[in-house]
Amino acid sequence: MHDKEAGFRRRLNLVRDGQEAEVAETTAAEVMAELAELEDSKTREVNERHGDDHGVNLSRLRALAKRLKTQQELARRLWETDDTAARLLAILICRPKAFERDELDVMVREARTPKVHDWLTNYVVKKNPHSEELRLAWSADPDPVVASAGWALTTERVTKKPEGLDLAGLLDIIEAEMKDAPDRLQWAMNHCLAQIGIEHAEHRARAIDIGERLEVLKDYPTSPGCTSPFAPVWITEMVRRQHDD
Repeated sequence: MHDKEAGFRRRLNLVRDGQEAEVAETTAAEVMAELAELEDSKTREVNERHGDDHGVNLSRLRALAKRLKTQQELARRLWETDDTAARLLAILICRPKAFERDELDVMVREARTPKVHDWLTNYVVKKNPHSEELRLAWSADPDPVVASAGWALTTERVTKKPEGLDLAGLLDIIEAEMKDAPDRLQWAMNHCLAQIGIEHAEHRARAIDIGERLEVLKDYPTSPGCTSPFAPVWITEMVRRQHDD
């Protein structure tokens, strides 16, 4: 057995009445030490171009998470470090349904980097019983980064549970606000626009028209073989694939 893994398990087996916090704290220090060993300057350089201040290869981070398995108390301790790699690991080993609504609200506001914000929204909040309440609150939040999380949750509903959503109303908001929205909020609104067009044929023509007029992400550089995030192209390509299937 790997020495570090043995250390993790040895300490976890010590958990008894009243000792959990102390054990988790010790384990968090070990995990931080291992994350420091995984730090790579070239990986950090690439990540920092995208606003993510960490140098841990995500495959290695996931391998560490797999070894640690689900540990909610350890996840909380790692989140408290304010270290990006530690927070990403915390998201992977936490129990998404265990967080209270206000706790997640604080966390999304603390999520400084794009990757932490995206993983928290997609891996934790979407699986939490308070996700709908948070979706409504965040979508109207004056902080554009928080609002982008609300729009990401709305896009999830557009795709998987559209019943009760005012899709025409969402298109009204996107049409009025997306063009001048800050980058991350604009990206989230554009994703919602595309999904409405892809999933709901009755709104497709309007979604494409809005995209064509606003021209958001029209010139976004797209790698060969990838679909452009420009909504009219995105919608048209995904609908074509659905028909081909």
